[in-house]
Amino acid sequence: MPDDIDEEEDSVKIIRLVKNREPLGATIKKDEPTGAVVVARIMRGGAADRSGLIHVGDELREVNGIPVEEKSPEEIIQILAQSQGAITFKIIPSIKEDTPSKEGKMFIKALFDYDPNEDKAIPCKEAGLSFKKGDILQIMSQDDATWWQAKHEGDANPRAGLIPSKHFQERRLALRRPEILVQPLQVSNRKSSGFRRSFRLSRKDKKTNKSMYECKKSDQYDTADVPTYEEVTPYRRQMNENYRLVVLVGPVGVGLNELKRKLLISDTQHYGVTVPHTTRPRRSQESDGVEYVFVSKHLFETDVQNNKFIEYGEYKNNYYGTSIDSVRSVLAKNKVCLLDVQPHTVKHLRTLEFKPYVIFIKPPSIERLRETRKNAKIISSRDEQGAAKPFTEEDFQEMIKSAQIMESQYGHLFDKTIVNDDLTVAFSELKTTFDKLETDTHWVPVSWLHS
Repeated sequence: MPDDIDEEEDSVKIIRLVKNREPLGATIKKDEPTGAVVVARIMRGGAADRSGLIHVGDELREVNGIPVEEKSPEEIIQILAQSQGAITFKIIPSIKEDTPSKEGKMFIKALFDYDPNEDKAIPCKEAGLSFKKGDILQIMSQDDATWWQAKHEGDANPRAGLIPSKHFQERRLALRRPEILVQPLQVSNRKSSGFRRSFRLSRKDKKTNKSMYECKKSDQYDTADVPTYEEVTPYRRQMNENYRLVVLVGPVGVGLNELKRKLLISDTQHYGVTVPHTTRPRRSQESDGVEYVFVSKHLFETDVQNNKFIEYGEYKNNYYGTSIDSVRSVLAKNKVCLLDVQPHTVKHLRTLEFKPYVIFIKPPSIERLRETRKNAKIISSRDEQGAAKPFTEEDFQEMIKSAQIMESQYGHLFDKTIVNDDLTVAFSELKTTFDKLETDTHWVPVSWLHS
């Protein structure tokens, strides 16, 4: 102990830390009422945390023999920045006992991009952790209700960084975001080589005008409209389990049906698609349960009331729909069920039963579309009389715009994005994704495994 300690001081700690290239991993602030400089936060896994010698609330008196009482936190940071080798702190320890933290076991998937340098609210930009949508983060501390401490999953650097807490981020987004009214996506009834597009049709109903199955649990999705983080856990499919449902999403004309067709042909024993229901009369060459399940209007409407459809719509006074049971029957045959739906339906499928893996098929740039699709045809009507027409410039613009809306509104629900620039390349990427899905460990929402 040095000889020159004031008699009145109850307990003073002299701490020496050897400073490497890394930051100390602590933030300081001025306590307004007393004017004292105190340790505001210790970053988990940083040098200060690993030393176990500095704690939140400790009052800083000197750094390398320089008194800091009259100095601003910025000036103290300067002193620290210029110090090399060992740094000596003179500290009055805080009375508060530190409770050992049991955290570090929680993992979350980020549903938005974050850059601390652009965040005006963060207490210390240098301590922030930047991440991208889809990154898996390990939560190291939730001691502060506004700023959590986290690190990237699998990152060798032990030091945590600050991220906005779920509650704080939700509140910010809700305040920032006036009700956005997005035009409903264009209703298109297009069909390609016998593979039906999902039913992008509005119900002729003044009250709802929706082509989705109304989920009874809809109240639990209220906060899902403000995407922040989702708690996740590693999951790997066991041999005796059903395959995960694979949901394909994409704008009309992007080549989704073509990719689905190629997958089915590649292994008819392994992949399957649902058989849709319809109320239209059966044609002579059709078999019930092959092209469609043919049902009466009354039965169809009863099933709608009982939430039996994932998606349904009306076209030329006939109903068309994809039932939940049709998905179950494909999975029960030990096949991978390929389902393409409107993106707003995805959140209702995210259950323990289906564990959906959502792939967004995205168009390339408009220049590439003009180049690659100039000889392609698009079928413009569900009806058999619908003639295939070449793509128009309007079709391309609609495809790009529709993809942007899907991505901005529902991108947080997509597990993978594949750009369909070249069909062969896109198919090969899709095939690789499927193979990995069956063998690798993936992060899934905690709620699926604890429902």
